[in-house]
Amino acid sequence: MNQTPQPSQPPRGAHPASRPCLLTIAGSDSGGGAGIQADLKTFSVLGGFGATVITALTAQNGLGVTGIHAPPPEFVAAQLDAVLTGFPIAAAKTGMLFSAAIIEAVADRLAGTAFPLVVDPVCMSQSGHALLQDDAVEALTARVLPLAALVTPNRPEAERLTGMAIASPADVAEAIRRLLALGAGAVLLKGGHFDKTADVGGRLTDWLGLPGQAPVALPMPRVETEHTHGTGCTLSAAITAGLGQGLGLEDAVVCAQRYLHRCLETAFAPGLGVGPPDHMAPCVCAGE
Repeated sequence: MNQTPQPSQPPRGAHPASRPCLLTIAGSDSGGGAGIQADLKTFSVLGGFGATVITALTAQNGLGVTGIHAPPPEFVAAQLDAVLTGFPIAAAKTGMLFSAAIIEAVADRLAGTAFPLVVDPVCMSQSGHALLQDDAVEALTARVLPLAALVTPNRPEAERLTGMAIASPADVAEAIRRLLALGAGAVLLKGGHFDKTADVGGRLTDWLGLPGQAPVALPMPRVETEHTHGTGCTLSAAITAGLGQGLGLEDAVVCAQRYLHRCLETAFAPGLGVGPPDHMAPCVCAGE
């Protein structure tokens, strides 16, 4: 793996316009810890300029989600048209897409774009509130996964998308194979939802799968904290930032893991309930 520095801030004296334009297509978290808000914080810390397409408004805080309001798909499409015509997007990610109609509108406009797309297949909030309608799963797999340079499911998301239980390393390999067969360019199956007994030496493992290759284990120390709201959003946004600054896929993933780890080390609760990672934590470099 190339020892390429993780993107952080542009070199001193660089004009802000040299920062890559990064796009997040996701839901808004009124509590500020996940979704659009987490993505924008991550983009900014890692040296990018963030643009947004908001697919849903959520009423939530650290205690849970109390409501969801989705704009008409036509307005989601209008946001995306405006961003794509107004900014030279270097990389993009999707998060909460909510409905089949919104997915169709987004996929129609992303088809044929040249920048790498990271798909975080958000299905459920940490408090157990559905963030993807049941009839939208098929649209997600059929229309969005084939556009993805990388899809980043956690264990429950991967189980829902593949229709199989995932418990063993053999299950991990099979789930990755099925997701690649759906058209994703690569898969990062995250290890945070696996039982801690699967950890080796206090390290949890994310698995990176590429076509025609055995999954690559990417272990990181597990941080003992209850403040994990928005970790998936943060990781996928950090990967997007790395890709937007020209890192190769594995380098971007490893740099994003290290950024999230640093953020979790100082995670805190700004209000009631579960808090987010500390997005302003210092960045680290690959190979440090």
